[in-house]
Amino acid sequence: MFKSSKAFLGLTLAVALGAHWLLLQSVAWVGMLVTYSQTALLTEAISMTFDGEHPCKLCLVVKEGKRAESKQALVKFEVKLDFLCSEPVAFLPPSLPFTLLSADSIFSSARCEAPPGPPPRFV
Repeated sequence: MFKSSKAFLGLTLAVALGAHWLLLQSVAWVGMLVTYSQTALLTEAISMTFDGEHPCKLCLVVKEGKRAESKQALVKFEVKLDFLCSEPVAFLPPSLPFTLLSADSIFSSARCEAPPGPPPRFV
């Protein structure tokens, strides 16, 4: 199953990148080369295959398909992002009241004593 999913992913990627047109064009060129070489020399068959003046039916299909895909690629999509608020609103929570504690406060009395004796020594 893992191999088939990799193959499917590779095939999907190849089609997305347009490799199917390359494959079809290659098949068309091979077919044209075989057909033209039956009636002419190999050098003439090669030149007739790649000169663009003697396209086969498959070459015309590939050319039309590529043109249709490029026309679709040129269509621009206008992306408009609509947000609920047209102006940014910053929300800052209200600040808490700040009070400076004095030395007489009940919170400060716990820290007024001297520290306990020297730290214990381990031998």
